[in-house]
Amino acid sequence: MNLASMEIKDLLKLQSDVIDELKNRGILRTKNNPTGDYAEWLVASALSMKLAKNSSAGHDAETDAGKKIQIKARRVTADNKSRQLGVIRNLDKNDFDELVAVIFNESYEVVEAVSIPHSVIREYSSFRQHVNGHILHIRGALLSDSRIRNLRTELSDYINDLPLHIESAMREDG
Repeated sequence: MNLASMEIKDLLKLQSDVIDELKNRGILRTKNNPTGDYAEWLVASALSMKLAKNSSAGHDAETDAGKKIQIKARRVTADNKSRQLGVIRNLDKNDFDELVAVIFNESYEVVEAVSIPHSVIREYSSFRQHVNGHILHIRGALLSDSRIRNLRTELSDYINDLPLHIESAMREDG
């Protein structure tokens, strides 16, 4: 398939079809930008968590032990190298126990993945009134803080073994 020779409307249709297929396979939960949904699915699948309902306030998944996990992701590109996550709202409500942040490259490969305890987030984030929430960047001192757990290998290994996981799931379901 030569994408350069395709018309704009055909490229957009192709993207729509890809999003639909990823949703049908259970990888995505919405038809929005796939970065957040993909990160939620990947983290929950790789770490054996249960995804929360889309309407769950303040968290995206839960562990078997009952820990509530918020999952945020960012896709860095040649044009935008920012590692700023989406706004973390209502930090004071303690709606989650840990935040898992995943940074993807342009090809959706895991560049960085960390689990940050709720109690640590305030130290590295800034409250911004205009967005009514905290802003956190996944870089610098945060990444070397001993309270942060690196998950990159676990997520990358899961992706690398994905055909095996899918085949196992299909055997278990059928």
